[in-house]
Amino acid sequence: MEVIIANSETIHKAAKLLQEGHLVGVPTETVYGLAADATNDRAVALIFETKGRPSFNPLIVHVSSLEQAKHYVQFTPLAERLAAAFWPGPLTLVLPRIPDSGISQLVGAGLNTIAVRCPAHPVIRELIEAAGHPLAAPSANPSGWMSPTTAQHVHDGFAQQTEPALILDGGSASVGLESTVVDARGETAIILRPGGLSLEALQTICPAEYVKEKSEISSPGMLAKHYSPKHKIRINATEVDSQEVLLAFGPDTPTGAHHTLNLSPTSDLVEAAANLFAMLHQLDAIESIGIAVTPIPNTGLGVAINDRLKRAAE
Repeated sequence: MEVIIANSETIHKAAKLLQEGHLVGVPTETVYGLAADATNDRAVALIFETKGRPSFNPLIVHVSSLEQAKHYVQFTPLAERLAAAFWPGPLTLVLPRIPDSGISQLVGAGLNTIAVRCPAHPVIRELIEAAGHPLAAPSANPSGWMSPTTAQHVHDGFAQQTEPALILDGGSASVGLESTVVDARGETAIILRPGGLSLEALQTICPAEYVKEKSEISSPGMLAKHYSPKHKIRINATEVDSQEVLLAFGPDTPTGAHHTLNLSPTSDLVEAAANLFAMLHQLDAIESIGIAVTPIPNTGLGVAINDRLKRAAE
């Protein structure tokens, strides 16, 4: 794992690694991020594996401009006002996903919203432009560790791992606190996660308040809302009905289902995580009496996959 000073040459080196599906440690003004191409399912799954993130909670998509963001989410009048006032900066907006935007379903944890931010740090914005895609980037620390505000923090956290492949050193984070996450779908800015932008600052632009307890809204920094398919899900299935559709894992799977998709024929949990939400959506669109899911090993990313499937089955 290499730590290098960010400049035009090293940013383009990092962009190539991102295009190849690797992770890169990147500076932002809030904290350092663990970045992947947000349109690459497997690369996004690698974020969860590398961080040891316990569940597929939504990730923030980082864009280089307001114009780029509009390719992926639907902006409300409120979101336009907030972006005009606080972008680039430590403000994340939760907005409806544009259908077929190309953003990985895993980024939004299967929800119909995407959390999007235009960061103020010039290095990550240049990297996004060089990579040619927005970047999914949670904080660059193992799950449960303190958030990193220097490149050295990132290196120390992942010193025993192969990813991130590269860490760009852009100096210490100037804000040092994660972004404020706001649901901007309505007429009031609802703060889902407090962060580097205060309630009072938001209130200079629009009505703003903290999210109420037990809200079903989901975002980075909150528990993920259950993915609710229209068909019933049956987990740990070893046999399948001919009227069921089957979500399989591994080379040895039951036969006889109405339709079958395999998360990973080679039993690769990273590949399975990358395919999970997209395949659930595909199977849910097929007329059947339900979705049967074969057993998934409850290790590594399998823990998160099983957690999500259990929530869906409930």
